[in-house]
Amino acid sequence: MVAGGAGGAQKVDEFQPHPIREQLPGIDFCISSSPTWPEVILLGFQHYLLMLGTTVAISTIIVPLMGGGNVEKAEMINTLLFVAGINTLLQTWFGTRLPVVIGGSYAFIIPAISIALSRRFNFYIDPHQRFKESMKALQGALIVASFLPMIVGFLGFWRIVARFLSPLSAVPLVTLTGLGLFALGFPQLANCVEIGLPELIIVVILSQYIPPLIQGRRAIFDRFAVIFSIAIVWAYAEILTAAGAYKNRPPSTQFSCRTDRSGLIRAASWIKVPYPFQWGRPSFDAGDIFSMMASALVALIESTGTFIAAARYGSATHIPPSVLSRGVGWLGVGTLLDGLFGTGVGSTASVENAGLLGLTRVGSRRAVQISAGFMLFFSVLGKFGAVLASVPLPIMAALYCVLFAYVASAGLGLLQFCNLNSFRSKFVLGFSLFLGLSVPQYFNEYHFISGHGPVHTKARWFNNIMQVIFSSPATVAAVVAFFLDTTLMRNHSSTRRDSGRHWWEKFWSFNVDTRSEEFYSLPWNLSRFFPSF
Repeated sequence: MVAGGAGGAQKVDEFQPHPIREQLPGIDFCISSSPTWPEVILLGFQHYLLMLGTTVAISTIIVPLMGGGNVEKAEMINTLLFVAGINTLLQTWFGTRLPVVIGGSYAFIIPAISIALSRRFNFYIDPHQRFKESMKALQGALIVASFLPMIVGFLGFWRIVARFLSPLSAVPLVTLTGLGLFALGFPQLANCVEIGLPELIIVVILSQYIPPLIQGRRAIFDRFAVIFSIAIVWAYAEILTAAGAYKNRPPSTQFSCRTDRSGLIRAASWIKVPYPFQWGRPSFDAGDIFSMMASALVALIESTGTFIAAARYGSATHIPPSVLSRGVGWLGVGTLLDGLFGTGVGSTASVENAGLLGLTRVGSRRAVQISAGFMLFFSVLGKFGAVLASVPLPIMAALYCVLFAYVASAGLGLLQFCNLNSFRSKFVLGFSLFLGLSVPQYFNEYHFISGHGPVHTKARWFNNIMQVIFSSPATVAAVVAFFLDTTLMRNHSSTRRDSGRHWWEKFWSFNVDTRSEEFYSLPWNLSRFFPSF
């Protein structure tokens, strides 16, 4: 009789829903803890390797359009790395204090290309001079645009927005922060499928299949799967290149596959420290500034999604609105430094590095700070950094397939706080996710076919603003979800619980939950002078 009762209880337990977790379980090291020094240094190097992909890709897109060659490309990469190292330290010390890497943002590509192709630079015959003049225009636009996130963040406006953000409206934001970058995944991998696909298969096997089979040494494989897989496939790519596998292939294939076609090693300086205004005095144009401000807004929204994902994978509690606003302000400082040094694009929180927190199950702040040290070191010693930056981009694209998916799943994990049996929740989720994918797809396809966006007026700056905003899946989804969640059936008695708002209310004020102090308080007792509310 007792056995039967126990069996019945076990059957009942099987059908109980999974408990809601304010902090993600299964993380080996949270934000405020750290592995041993050798491990954390390797993890920091892994974060550095990962952010190189975006840095090189952005420079590869922009520099040729500005008239630059391999020398200018190498200088821009080193400048991006140097400023990214500074911004990452500032964000982890004084911003959100989350383990996030701050690097170059794709959100700034559209206005950057528009400036690079501007007719006002056509009369410069010397390509290097054209590059410098284009860069000075980018610098001026970035410097002024940086005041938008600084004002929104440091004056507390983003704190007001964050207080209205519920788990329901955060799901589309965080999910499409990851999924919205799908074009950088397999389509880029397919540019050289013979090295991209092995990289994808190897990193999945090393991180997912081998660890359960080797319980005692599990951490070695899932924590360092990125380093191991890059080393294996990069060596394989070197063999293919040396064996002449790409001699008679099209130039585009050779550029994507060969390990000796980046031109960075030859062009990079041995030692050079980037410094403010290294390209000359910035120039200012009102249209360029407005376009860059739109990009700064998009980067701000997308970074909010990355911050939420990083908090989950750092096993922290939800980010208090005042801390989120503080982080946005320092993101603006980062974009200001981008303008002063001349990186060509503004800053954002790196999505792929947030995904790496989930892959490794190590949310240590120290690992990210060490990665910032690697950025500063290799940006000054240009030749050494150029060797690592010559990793073929399809290898990095294969990693994005895994890491962007982790960020997307962090957003889906927020559904545990919501009532999925509510038709209001179903509409808000489904409609915002659908528009977040459909609208940018329309804008991007229209631009690809016609050479310009669907908004095509005589005001180039206005066209850029519309294209930047509506080509960002996370931004479109977040705006739609936020609007619907704050207006649809607002006064209904069940709305607060259906959207999961009651789970995050205690984090609206910094001092209500004691765990906020552990994860988000400023270092060196600075919270006494700069309190969070």
